[in-house]
Order: sequence, then structure tokens, then C-alpha cells
Amino acid sequence: MYKDYRKLFESLSIYRGLLEDSVVKKLFKLVCSYKRENIDFVDCISMYNDFYYELMEKNHGKSLKEYIVTSILFSENTFSRIAQKTDYTNLDRHILEATAKDLNILGKISEFSYLDVKEIFSEEKYEYSCWDRDSCDKGDVTYKEIIKKFFEGNNWGSLVKDVANFHRENGVGVFGKFKGFVWEDNELQGVVSLDPVRLDNLIKYTRERKIVVDNTIAFIKGLPANNILLYGSRGTGKSSTVKALLNEYYNSGLRIIEIPKPYLHTFPKLIKKLKELPQKFILFIDDLAFEDSEETYTALKAILEGGLESKPKNVIIYATSNRRHLIKEKFSDRAGMTHGGDEEIHAIDSMEEKLSLADRFGITVTFIAPNQKEYLEIVEEMAEERKISIPKDELHRKAVQWEMSYNGRSPRTAKQFVDWLEGEIVDK
Repeated sequence: MYKDYRKLFESLSIYRGLLEDSVVKKLFKLVCSYKRENIDFVDCISMYNDFYYELMEKNHGKSLKEYIVTSILFSENTFSRIAQKTDYTNLDRHILEATAKDLNILGKISEFSYLDVKEIFSEEKYEYSCWDRDSCDKGDVTYKEIIKKFFEGNNWGSLVKDVANFHRENGVGVFGKFKGFVWEDNELQGVVSLDPVRLDNLIKYTRERKIVVDNTIAFIKGLPANNILLYGSRGTGKSSTVKALLNEYYNSGLRIIEIPKPYLHTFPKLIKKLKELPQKFILFIDDLAFEDSEETYTALKAILEGGLESKPKNVIIYATSNRRHLIKEKFSDRAGMTHGGDEEIHAIDSMEEKLSLADRFGITVTFIAPNQKEYLEIVEEMAEERKISIPKDELHRKAVQWEMSYNGRSPRTAKQFVDWLEGEIVDK
């Protein structure tokens, strides 16, 4: 047994990088330790439980087979990198053959269980921790079908076309595993629990959202598209609009990367990571505004305008702000246009530079706070969606009281009110 398993691991070629995966590495170490003579039972049990612990921690209690399948789908290797850019019919035959061979090997490795260890130590009485080899959660709906094929088939090599198509549709590595990211400290952090909001969940502002959606569709299709500034009152759904785009168009290759303002100066490093990838990336800057003393806005301005190295065609910038002029301007800035001895000679140039940042977005979409009639219509629609039964005049009265006591009129306030109202009704 141990020789057969060790040979399987050593025979990997395309997926050889999986030998560095923490779970696979501990399993390989365990397999390599097996000998027919002079077996140290305690050491082997320790290695087995090291492997078991790592599998449970990283796979959240699921089976080894499921762990290996997901590792295959999100592996970065020669095959996956080429497959995400190339139609299956144009892939190199030798790479396909090597990949199919490795898939069959990994299928056999996925069958490993505590029984294989117990076979060697049949004379020892020891209670091994185990897992259900055929259990499968199937995970995200995006991956359910292909994971199901792995679990239902015995010949994993026959799935090489399915795996290639998966990479073609979803990408490789973190870009296949995650839809959204946060860029911090020069690293992309995948977002595990995304806001599930969809465009159909958003009420009102249909015209404003259509501008954003139409621009995004053009971008996904590779047509000319503009950077967008979504400006307007707080709580009107600017950020939710951008988040909803990801849930609508992820399967078309769209990804969103949120960039906190302190990291704007690292834009060039991020773009270098993205420019050769087939996916389309919205770089999302939420609640954008600068103090007058900040200089990081120059990095954003350079990207919007395009420096010596142009912005890749697979990258676009969407930003939200509650301010039309993104850089705060003081009356003292205008004082510089007088002829005081200590004032800047070309103060008007500095002022124009600050005011022009917003103009560098090709499209500005304005979200205006709703009037009372619109606010109440939003409340009515939300209450109807949740099947809250309450007389309309009472609903209106409570909604007006809520917005006067709390955050003013906005879709966000309407949602907060309806959340409260639903809780009140259920509690009664």
C-alpha cells in the first residue's frame, strides 16, 4: 500500500505544486514514512493525526476527496493558466495528456482513508479519527456541477475538458475561487462572504443604475467604457449598485477589487498583477474624498488620466462619494488669489487642480435623496416584498416618524425602518 501511494505522489507532473499544499504535504510525509519493517507506531500515529488535523482545519470538516477536487479547480499551473486564455480545441495535446494522467492520480490519492493506515497496524488496537470519503457539500453554486462530476466518476482523467472549460469561464487560483477582493499591503485578499445584493433588490434610481449597468456591459464586452463616479446623498444605494454588478456579471468574467484610500498610491503594483489576466476588473473606491493637505489624490489622477503606461483594457475604476468635489476646498484656498505677501502666486492653478479630479471620471452619476413621496413609495415596496401587512396610513405615519428621528430620507433609512417594523410585528 505505502509504496503504491508514494509512487502516485511522485508521479505528479502538471499538479506537482500540490505537493507543497499543507494538507497534501502532510499526507505525503505520512505515506513516505511507511515501512514494512521497524515501524514506529507512535510516530506514524502522530503524523496521521497531524494530517487529519490539517485536513479538518482547512477543509472545514469535509472529506479528503472534496479537498483534492477543490484544490484541482483552484490550482495555478501550466495547464490552468493556458486553459483560462485558450479554447479547449487549441490546447496542446501533450499538456492535455499530462493533465489527464495527473487527474487520474489525484483521483486515486483522494481515496486514501484511515483504513490504509490500519491495514499496516492490524495488530494494534487504536481508534483512528476518520471522515466520510463520499461526503460532498458541493459548495458554491458556481462549482456544484463540476464537483458533482468528480464525485460521480471513477475516471478523473476524462474530466480534463470540463476542468479546462471551468478555468476558461471562471479563471485560475484566487480569481476562480473568489468574486471580490480587497487590496491591502500590496496583497489581494479574497472576500469570503460577499454582500448578496442583486440589481432587482434595489428600489428606485432606475435611470441612474441603467447608466452604470450599460457602461459595465460595454466594458465586459471589450467595448470602450468610462470610469464612473457615483455621487450623491448618503444611503441612496451608490455602493450597493456597484456590489450588485458583481453578483449579476461574475459569470461573464467580472471581478471587483475594493481599494481603501490609503493604498491608492500602490495602484501601479496592482495593475501589473491584473493586466495580463483575461478577467475584467472594476477597481472600487468607496466613499472617496480627500483632505486638502493630502497628496494621494495625485496617484488616482494619474491612473484616471493615464500615465506613460496606459491603464489596461481589462481595468476600470468606479468610485462613490458624498461630495461632488472630491478634494475639500477652503476659503483660505481662494485667499491665495489675492495679493497677500505670503500667498501662493499661482493659487488659481492649485484650486483648479483640486476641483478637476471629479471631472477626470468619464461619467458622473448623481443619486439625489428622495423626497417624502418617493421615500414612502420605497417603504411601501419594501414592506410589500416582505409581506408585512399593515394599513397604509399607519405605515406612512411610522415611516415619517422614523426618518425624522433617525437618519433622514433615503433608501437605507427605509430599509432600516422596515427591518425594525418586521421585527416589531414578528415579536407581537
